[in-house]
Amino acid sequence: MANHVTQSPVERTFQYQDSLPPLPVPTLEGSLSKYLEAVRPFATEEEFQATTAIVKRFGKGVGKDLHQKLLQRARIRRNWLEEWWLDAAYLELRFPSQLNVNFGGPAPYLEHCWPATEGRQLERTSLAVWHTLQFWDMLRTERLATHKVGNMALDMDQFRMLFCTCKVPGVTKDTVINYFKTESEGLCPSHVVVMCSGRVFSFDVLCDGNIVTPPELLRQLTYVKRCCEGKPAGDGVAALTSEERTRWAKAREYLTSVDPANQIILETIQSSLFVVSLDDTKPYSTAENYTTLTLETLTGDPTIRWGDKSYNFLSFADGTFGSNCDHSPYDAMVLVNQCNYVDLQLKATNGNWKGSATLRPLPLPKELVFTVDDRVRRDIEHAKQQYFASCQDLQVICHTFTSFGKAAIKQKKLHPDTFIQLALQLAYYRQHGRSGSCYETAMTRRFYHGRTETMRPCTLEAQNWCRLMLDPAASTVSKREALLLAFNMHNTLMAEAQNGNGFDRHLLGLYLIAKEEGLPVPDLFNDPLYSKSGGGGNFVLSTSLVGYTSVLGAVAPMVRHGYGFFYRIRDDRIVASCSAWKSSPETDAETLFQNLVNSLHEMLHLVTTAQL
Repeated sequence: MANHVTQSPVERTFQYQDSLPPLPVPTLEGSLSKYLEAVRPFATEEEFQATTAIVKRFGKGVGKDLHQKLLQRARIRRNWLEEWWLDAAYLELRFPSQLNVNFGGPAPYLEHCWPATEGRQLERTSLAVWHTLQFWDMLRTERLATHKVGNMALDMDQFRMLFCTCKVPGVTKDTVINYFKTESEGLCPSHVVVMCSGRVFSFDVLCDGNIVTPPELLRQLTYVKRCCEGKPAGDGVAALTSEERTRWAKAREYLTSVDPANQIILETIQSSLFVVSLDDTKPYSTAENYTTLTLETLTGDPTIRWGDKSYNFLSFADGTFGSNCDHSPYDAMVLVNQCNYVDLQLKATNGNWKGSATLRPLPLPKELVFTVDDRVRRDIEHAKQQYFASCQDLQVICHTFTSFGKAAIKQKKLHPDTFIQLALQLAYYRQHGRSGSCYETAMTRRFYHGRTETMRPCTLEAQNWCRLMLDPAASTVSKREALLLAFNMHNTLMAEAQNGNGFDRHLLGLYLIAKEEGLPVPDLFNDPLYSKSGGGGNFVLSTSLVGYTSVLGAVAPMVRHGYGFFYRIRDDRIVASCSAWKSSPETDAETLFQNLVNSLHEMLHLVTTAQL
């Protein structure tokens, strides 16, 4: 990831899109075999035999027919999963997107040139926004280097969704609208929306075809801030985006009926490059520091962020920054790449602007004022109440482990990501007395419009190793051998998933074929072991490596009794965010992190002593 922000004078960002291979369909036998292996850590012998019989009937009966229909679908679609995944994983969900779907995270700038400092909010925001606009321009002109694994080009389509993109609520299903265009494709919206004190403003970031300078952005932001200081807060219509999706869709429909001009304002927000949120809170100025800042990116003021936008740029009063993004149109690696680019640019200039200070006569930001009535105000109040109730229930911690990092792990000839995943399995096992069904993101971008596949770190090998680690009678040699077996299995499964040979998306495809055909839900998907092992989005550990940069993120757990776990790996440290629902008596994010710390130390000690 650290090498993926370069500009390329030769290759164009999207030039390989048409030559990428289609997403493959795994063999039915292979997927069912892998599925059985994946459920074994969660089954008694009797349960496993029952599930084996169900899987066998499925493979010889309805599953065989569904698989053939899936193959037919794949013959006429370069990515048979794309539309299904967007609908099933995001657009058809009815619970609120904010907290449950969106991801957030602090900006990394405070680690070097921009420590938390009051009084610098607007100055810093103008420069960070300017660098963000440079990234947009790189995409517009296709100067961002195509991501590659070795010489293999990866799909870049998700980068089209970072800017000028918004989710629009529907009564039964949402829609993603994207206005982005490259220069060769035509004109692209070039305005940003700024939200402050429940009010909405907009201004164009181009002057004579060029991006305005940081001093000019500062003047625009200062104007917005002064318009809001000492004045009553606005109606906070943005809070409606934090509502349950069907309720938000109906509220939006009513909002546009109150005044046709409201529709124009909605479209202005939807088509904007991104939303800049000017927040008066000072999250880093507390004792918890990174924890509070991370929590604020997920649970902050809903009246000054548009939860359906692909990118909300969060600016806080203590000079720190964060992001809150709708997950539907793209995965976190897109935002990580953009944030890393801005971070590197700021670091290179020590957070200073060295260009022209000349201010051209630009049009001032225009305030976008919704026409609301008592019903809309009640809808806004209801949205805020349910949102804040959910926020109060979310526990988020963010800590840095500094004893060692990637360098020490690689010195032992072990994969750093696998090392942390197994440490997390051990931490969960120690805390809960059992294995934890776990989702890890596996990237499938080597295929056309590929996004992700599920990699399941809770293998039999991992479970066996965890048991040995907690067995005082087990020898160091046996623990070491078990650890290597768990490592090898994890690495094998990850490679298979990245190469289009995972099984979770395949099973989802078979389920959706049956649904489209109006068939009864196959027994495989009603089997208790299906959900117990994580199937259907029921993983108790929802995890993702966000890269080897200084950028971190955070998500809510998939299930009420689960955890959300994002982490980044540096040469000398590991930084992790962990979330849990306070209402669950089973979970505690702080305890899980402390168990993770113990696991990391034990693992390094194990691989060190075993080499002596």
